[in-house]
Amino acid sequence: MENLMISANAVLPMCLVMALGYGTRRLGWLRREEISTINKIAFRIFLPCLLYYNIYCSDLSGSFDPLLMTYAVGGVLLTFGLALALFCVLVTHARREVRAITMREGIAITGLGWCIGAGIGMLPYVLGGCLGFLDGLFESLSGFTGTGATVITALSDLPRSLLFWRSMTHWFGGLGIIVIFIALLPQAGQSTVYMYNAETTGPTHDRVMPRLQSMTGALFRLYAGLTLAAAVIYWLCGMDAVTAANHALSTLGTGGFSTYDDNAMAFDNVWIEGWMSLFMIVAGGNFALYYKVWKKGAGALRRNTEFRAYLGILAAAMLLVTGSLVSAGGMALPQAARYAVFQVASLSTTGFVTADFDRWPALAKGVLLTLMVIGGCAGSTASGLKVSRIVLLVKSSAQIFLAKLHPHALHVVRMNGHTVPVSVLHRVGHFFFLYMMAIVLFALAFTAFGVPIFDAVGISVTTLGNVGPAFGIAGATCTFAPLPAGMKVLLCFEMLLGRLEIFTLLAMLQPAFWRTKHPW
Repeated sequence: MENLMISANAVLPMCLVMALGYGTRRLGWLRREEISTINKIAFRIFLPCLLYYNIYCSDLSGSFDPLLMTYAVGGVLLTFGLALALFCVLVTHARREVRAITMREGIAITGLGWCIGAGIGMLPYVLGGCLGFLDGLFESLSGFTGTGATVITALSDLPRSLLFWRSMTHWFGGLGIIVIFIALLPQAGQSTVYMYNAETTGPTHDRVMPRLQSMTGALFRLYAGLTLAAAVIYWLCGMDAVTAANHALSTLGTGGFSTYDDNAMAFDNVWIEGWMSLFMIVAGGNFALYYKVWKKGAGALRRNTEFRAYLGILAAAMLLVTGSLVSAGGMALPQAARYAVFQVASLSTTGFVTADFDRWPALAKGVLLTLMVIGGCAGSTASGLKVSRIVLLVKSSAQIFLAKLHPHALHVVRMNGHTVPVSVLHRVGHFFFLYMMAIVLFALAFTAFGVPIFDAVGISVTTLGNVGPAFGIAGATCTFAPLPAGMKVLLCFEMLLGRLEIFTLLAMLQPAFWRTKHPW
């Protein structure tokens, strides 16, 4: 209660001032120009005076550590300096003429942007002395891709700032580095559509607004709003403010990084687990669909084939896992339902853990493994095959079966009330083949490092699907720290392959991609 009162004293005055400003603006008591003038006075005069007064009245001798401050400032400046130097090099060598970005350039910018982002993201781990180069790169890629697999064995030894950075990498990578870049920089231009298509997930790239920059801006505001809502609700459920912010960033970014070694098991709070489950399910849905619902009403949600299938898959999985835990695991029904709801929502999106599901019956583990393969919806922050592709594969297979029975009839595949072009169905089939082959090939490669075959399959599925925990040596209560260095290199590549949906990264690996002079 004391913490609640302290937080209320800090937050409520700001909320009241914001409400007062909004009310005066809506009632027309103040014009926009007057509000702008008041804001300038507040931020340029009153805020600096208040900060100076607080610093003047504070006892800095007991809390100020010159060595630690120098180290922290030096690390931040070094990271910023490297990023700035890289920016200057790229700008200097860029072409001066203004022209549209080609498809090849869009793919290259997206792929290299993710690689550079992961390289910069590992600097806090390496400069802080917490991890080596390879482990730092692994942790950074795991964060940005939303995988949530960690090589850190003792999170309690890390400073809160580094734990917050881990969660921030989830949040930046969840919606997408390129999408956030387009949303925040209007100068990016309309030619960034190839960058957007190279990063976004799903068989199609639906545009809910005509201008790409406007659409990404709307998605970014929705993403930030849901994150803020999750943080506030987590805080009201008993988390402290910093922990709530960390887990909100990880939840909406569908990552799974926690501030505790026991992950979400550390809370043992049914209210926290319930709200986390809800926000994980929301994060696994299509954010463009949510924007459409906000503009046009809930009917858009009911008419969306993929979202209905997504909820149906989750509901069926929850029932199967609950039944398996009760019948084969000997667990009480309320406890089984509690664990099943959370882990089904988690292993299709984030990878948070409230129970050691590695000890669960075979049926329950099989259902969870299937969810890791399927993932969330197209346009969500989750990875995997995507529910839309599963729906199209099922409908396409059904049409092939009907064509055998009625060869002269016209058979089409429809989704959301529209006919799906044959070219889209072909791309879905190609992606499904490549995805399953990648799982098999990476699993075989992992067995070369002495990993048991079932564990290797689980690690391959969870890494390509950017989920996090798997089974066996990489189970719910384990980390990836003991794995060999060569295997970690493969895992880094697989995480990036899964996040960029295979085609972007494979295109960049083609020698012709870099040799050709013809734009495509």
